[in-house]
Amino acid sequence: MLELRIQQHFIDSADLKYQAAQTLSQPITAAVQAILASVTSGGKVLACGSGVSAQQAQTFAALCITGFERERPELAALALSSDGGLLGGSAGTAPGSQYLARQVRALGQAGDVLLVISVSGNEQSLLEAVEAAHEREMMVVVLSGHTGGALAARVRETDVLVCVPHERAARVREAHELVIHCLCDGLDTQLLGDQEVL
Repeated sequence: MLELRIQQHFIDSADLKYQAAQTLSQPITAAVQAILASVTSGGKVLACGSGVSAQQAQTFAALCITGFERERPELAALALSSDGGLLGGSAGTAPGSQYLARQVRALGQAGDVLLVISVSGNEQSLLEAVEAAHEREMMVVVLSGHTGGALAARVRETDVLVCVPHERAARVREAHELVIHCLCDGLDTQLLGDQEVL
């Protein structure tokens, strides 16, 4: 019984990726182009997420700096701290939900990109980070799930929404991991040209 359940996870994950490939390829392409335009013009990517998605933001930033599957120059990327306790308010006040927005305001500049990763799209800290990015005239790329939640409503025409069409958090996270790999591979291909990777 457990083996069948495990096999079903593989089947469901593969089905979602197969079905979403055509739908998501256009927004992922737009995200690659936005990130490439920023980093090749002296800008940077600030990546953030909530919970498990914060780890995915760290993975993306690390792959930008260290390279994906090929050697290339480092790309400017930074994962924002997802620990609000590290950014307590002044005079000992609680940090609230502004801990990501504060980092965006401190580090972000016009021409930079904010990459936001969220399963539900409803975390207040991420919504405030998007607002802060727009204040700084940054472009925003959102990776979300299902309908995109409240984040989808904050996305402007100049932003990019990559919304995985699934309700189950595990499936969305798996697809986000693939999207991150597609972003990194797309950056490498645009910078270095097509090449077979073994």
